[in-house]
Amino acid sequence: MEHVESNQRLHRPLIELARAVGLSTSYVGQNDDYHEIEDEVVVAALKSLGFEASDARQARATLKTLQDARHRELIEPTVFMTAGEASTVPVHAGALDIPAGRIILENGEEYPRSLMPASGDGAAAYPLDDGFVVNAALELPADLPVGYHRLIVTVGEREQTSTLICAPRSIPWAVPEAQIRPWGWMAQLYSIRSRSSWGVGDFADLAQLLVQAKGQTGADFVLVNPMHAAEPVSPLTPSPYLPVSRRLVNFTYIRPQAIQEYQLLGEESLAQVKAAYEACLPLNDNPDHIDRDTMWKHKMRALWLIYKLGRSVERQREFADYVTTCGDDLEAYATWCLAYDKWGASSEKPDSWVNRFGKDSGEIKVLREQYPDTLDFYRWMEWIATQQLDEAQRQAEHAGMRIGVMSDMAVGVHPQGAEVWWNPDRYVKGVTVGAPPDYFNQQGQNWSQPPLNPVELERTGYLSYRNMVHGMFAHAGALRIDHILGLFRLWWIPAGMSAVQGVYVNYRSEAMLGILAIEASRVNGIVVGEDLGVVPQYVADSLIRHEVLGCVVEWFEQRNGKFRAPSQWRECALASVNTHDMPPDAGYLNYEHVELHKRLGLLTGTAEDFMASAVAEQKAMMSMLVEGGFLNEDEVKNRTVGEQQIVEAQYKALTASSCKLLAAALTDGVGERRAQNQPGTNNEYPNWRIPLGDSEAKNVLLEDLFTNKRLQSLAAIMRTA
Repeated sequence: MEHVESNQRLHRPLIELARAVGLSTSYVGQNDDYHEIEDEVVVAALKSLGFEASDARQARATLKTLQDARHRELIEPTVFMTAGEASTVPVHAGALDIPAGRIILENGEEYPRSLMPASGDGAAAYPLDDGFVVNAALELPADLPVGYHRLIVTVGEREQTSTLICAPRSIPWAVPEAQIRPWGWMAQLYSIRSRSSWGVGDFADLAQLLVQAKGQTGADFVLVNPMHAAEPVSPLTPSPYLPVSRRLVNFTYIRPQAIQEYQLLGEESLAQVKAAYEACLPLNDNPDHIDRDTMWKHKMRALWLIYKLGRSVERQREFADYVTTCGDDLEAYATWCLAYDKWGASSEKPDSWVNRFGKDSGEIKVLREQYPDTLDFYRWMEWIATQQLDEAQRQAEHAGMRIGVMSDMAVGVHPQGAEVWWNPDRYVKGVTVGAPPDYFNQQGQNWSQPPLNPVELERTGYLSYRNMVHGMFAHAGALRIDHILGLFRLWWIPAGMSAVQGVYVNYRSEAMLGILAIEASRVNGIVVGEDLGVVPQYVADSLIRHEVLGCVVEWFEQRNGKFRAPSQWRECALASVNTHDMPPDAGYLNYEHVELHKRLGLLTGTAEDFMASAVAEQKAMMSMLVEGGFLNEDEVKNRTVGEQQIVEAQYKALTASSCKLLAAALTDGVGERRAQNQPGTNNEYPNWRIPLGDSEAKNVLLEDLFTNKRLQSLAAIMRTA
């Protein structure tokens, strides 16, 4: 079957309108299966963007209105160019008008030369009700510095200002001693508890984890779960991939004893903080469950006591500077936290405060005035969290790690979270983000998150995205972008429809990748894009061109029932055996995922068929490992090969690849079998609440982690890379 839409379909007004605003009205699935999007899905997605298209007449009229509006603008609100390359910017002007332009640089200075009209006579005319416009152009200079500038275009008496993003062509590989391949550990921080934890892994544990990972295994980074901001009071959302703000940091990871003012507590306050801490210590011994809510009830009380102690003049100045630097983003989160604290959890219900009161409402103003200390407390906790995360990265660098923290950027945010509430125009209502069906998730996925509004991103010069990336690189040596295809296209699912009934909506990837390149180049950082699943060729080509590392997952490197040899894996990638959405290796080998899918009713076919496919897959994997010399053929034939040997054989295969970065899961190092997350479930499975345990589900605390013989054996394999 040909994977293209017919001319008849492409010329339908509905399809023309959809494509004009960035909707892909067809797509090719994981198994090379071709799909055309149903009309009702397209209509609903268009409506969420404010475009009415209930019938052909309305779609045609909406398209005409859209095209007219675009041609009435002198220039696009966001202009993108590559540093070192001269380019042009289209200008909509009258036939006899001569456009002029100037640039205000990011530092406030004016670029010394005015912009000249581009030569050429290829101007196309577009009719409007009050005349017509032609497409002229201005030349953008090749020597423009990297950064976010303002482009001011004048045509006659009209003037328009746009954001001009000038980005490096690619992200330079800035790892010292590049000839020695870096490798690191993948970790879910909350699950890695020490004897000093408050029942949940925290930033002090992260610092210890980084230092010991370097000193005792030679690792150069630790990839952690997203550290984005969460709710201020219980119940806390377990998933780190459903934050309330991606711009700020999760302050529940604070270690109270590591705060500078802790040393100044008086006898009574110190006793209260110690009592709160001791109440949490038994949580460290629970091998089955991470209890965030109990932890936070006690830790928040301790933090309030430390906050009320006050700060020195110098520390207060540092705090004030932080508040000023964060600006509106911090006020959004702190105000949202205050409202959540006093009025209860936000929800989709019409009478929920998040739906009744906007940020500028009188009720919010009164609330801020009524509780100034609590509002400041939430600002302060964010400051402390940022400091402790920074300290973890500093300790990693001091220990000799070449990368340190690799932070994970979630796809989106909670629909009733701080970002959506404070800036609703940034997000699209009436749809959520997810993924179409694939082998591991046969019913598709709905992540319950609203997508960023591509129209608003363009209008604001991608400001919110820029601030988020900048904020994340301030505390890390590398970023992993979860579902980096979201910078190219996102699977939008209209409200009331299943995850199968979605549509891909395209984003301006050059601008978003360019922003990553700007921010990474300013701190010598690395960007890894999680590009698993169905990846169109243009996406793969773009990531390679920008030198964004992709992801190679050994279990996914198969086709037609055969695993690809590591020598065939792509070089520009971070390679791992598995991911956080898959079972640990020991669980995979023991078919834990099959039993879990059966128990939770996640299969679209029969359990027997799913088990048969899992058995066949493992057999094919063993064949690849034997053929590559990573496993002994006689041991496999005689069935004397053990679980640990097979796990390590897979990691030997990993090191035989040419991938630029390698990552090993801490769960695989200790023999854990339980999955951290099962996509497609919520509370049916304890997602993101599984403590780090060994093959018998017994606790593995941080103090014992790097003396674990099984982990050290795996680390020795990774060092051979």
